[in-house]
Amino acid sequence: MRPIFIVLLIFPVLQSVSQSTPKNTAQYLNQVPPDMTPKIFAPDVVSLKADYEFGSVFSNSGNEFYYAVNVGPIAEIRSIVRTGDTWSKPKTVITSDKYSHNDPFLSPDDKKLYFISDRPLDGQGDKKDYDIWYIEKMGNGWSAPKNAGPAINSDQNEYYVSLTKSGTMYYASNGKGGENNNFDIFSAKATKAGFQDAVRQSDRVNTLAYEADVFVAPDESYLIFCADRPGGYGSGDLYVSFKNTDGSWTEAKNMGGALNTGGNELCPFVTKDSKYLFYTRSKDIYWVDAKVIEQLR
Repeated sequence: MRPIFIVLLIFPVLQSVSQSTPKNTAQYLNQVPPDMTPKIFAPDVVSLKADYEFGSVFSNSGNEFYYAVNVGPIAEIRSIVRTGDTWSKPKTVITSDKYSHNDPFLSPDDKKLYFISDRPLDGQGDKKDYDIWYIEKMGNGWSAPKNAGPAINSDQNEYYVSLTKSGTMYYASNGKGGENNNFDIFSAKATKAGFQDAVRQSDRVNTLAYEADVFVAPDESYLIFCADRPGGYGSGDLYVSFKNTDGSWTEAKNMGGALNTGGNELCPFVTKDSKYLFYTRSKDIYWVDAKVIEQLR
């Protein structure tokens, strides 16, 4: 078995994706921004017809873009890096010939890259359930993968990661006492010693159905997540819940037919400038003007 490969972030820089694109779009791989109608993000650069891409995130500066790609039965994490108004070719950050690594999300200071993986704790042997892991920036590269620990992970599956400004982690689990052994959304506050034990979110967010792939606003003012509920548009729709003044969540509502289809919508992420909502649809990454969120408040 080959070891996990951590690839240094020193990339050859290519010409802009589109020289005719206005310069103010350089922070988004020189793509023309969307309006209120979702469209594929960076076709033929990120979203490729032959691949399945999902779980995207930009760094605080907007100069680094991370996303996951299925390579056959294995998922790997890739990045694209900006220098000036030009972006590098996609490069692999972490991969394996046996284990999957997907759902990347950066810590508030961009020094840690969280992800999920089915690799065992010692990095050897058979696949296990999905845990949340992270790697830390070290110069121009990354550390070896580190498990997020038992306050977060269980003996079942943990999916997707999102973090508030204060470092509170939101994620989904079917092994943390969720109803009906289905996936529910949990959160765990960060401390200097690590994460506190995870807490299941209220029944205004969680139901007996499947809830996962949660994005939390940095100020914790709203949640967007994927759910498979009766009466939805497809096998997984995007829902949103807003924080009330008393700290409770509003009843989650379906984000509607403009975003959701008869297929599966998942992996939501809102850019640091709050301008665009990214998510996965039909095995590609889509983006849309984030005003669609406020329209549902």
